[in-house]
Amino acid sequence: MIDIHSHILNNVDDGSTSLESSLEILKKAEQAGFTDIILTPHFIEGYYENTKSEINPRIKELKQAVYDENIVVSLYHGNEIFLTENSPKLVYESQAATLANSRYVLFEVPFTTRMMNLEEIIGQFMEIGCIPVLAHPERFQFIQDNPTDLIRLLKLGVLAQSNYGSFIGMYGKEVKKTAEILVENRLVQFLGSDTHRHGHIYENIDRIIKRLELLTGDSKYINELTTINPKSILEDMDIYYEFPSSLKEKKNVFFFF
Repeated sequence: MIDIHSHILNNVDDGSTSLESSLEILKKAEQAGFTDIILTPHFIEGYYENTKSEINPRIKELKQAVYDENIVVSLYHGNEIFLTENSPKLVYESQAATLANSRYVLFEVPFTTRMMNLEEIIGQFMEIGCIPVLAHPERFQFIQDNPTDLIRLLKLGVLAQSNYGSFIGMYGKEVKKTAEILVENRLVQFLGSDTHRHGHIYENIDRIIKRLELLTGDSKYINELTTINPKSILEDMDIYYEFPSSLKEKKNVFFFF
């Protein structure tokens, strides 16, 4: 499996607080079956401005420690970018990082309000050749209120990454309910841990996969969420998928190809 969203890099944001903690988390990730992880420290203008030039030496240090500890997990650079009007410019100027140096950009939006200019900023990412990936859509109020809003974003070319923990109630009942609606309707293309600390999620992966199997009844789709589509990010390849024009009551109606 490949994790495209993590806060394992130590001492840069609200994630891991030490190198030792990062190594413990990575050991758990390896035990859970992850072979590749993209490190995505926050990029929040005026708060966590984890630029590529500042982060690269820290990643190099962590990679060396991973090698010394014989942890067989490959690490890549990225950011989780809090979306603003400046975000496309920051990516274009290589201040904020894409995922694993690909065209894919992981971004998040305010949790309680829908950005008025969201579509405009998405269009600007497209203009510079990027593919926007919305982190954990199930956690945003506007998606919870109207999951069909995610369909509108998918039609614009956005992809979606849900958190593993959402499916076991880690962020509350409403998030869990919304996450289930999204995967049952095939509106999600990736899963990510969004892990911040030891004991957060990797220990529960088997339980979560079983839950996803019950929800979707589709092992092929789960493999796409956990491995195939994330691998396309690492290889900077296109991802092809289908999604419904409206939400369906029945499960397993739409599928990736």
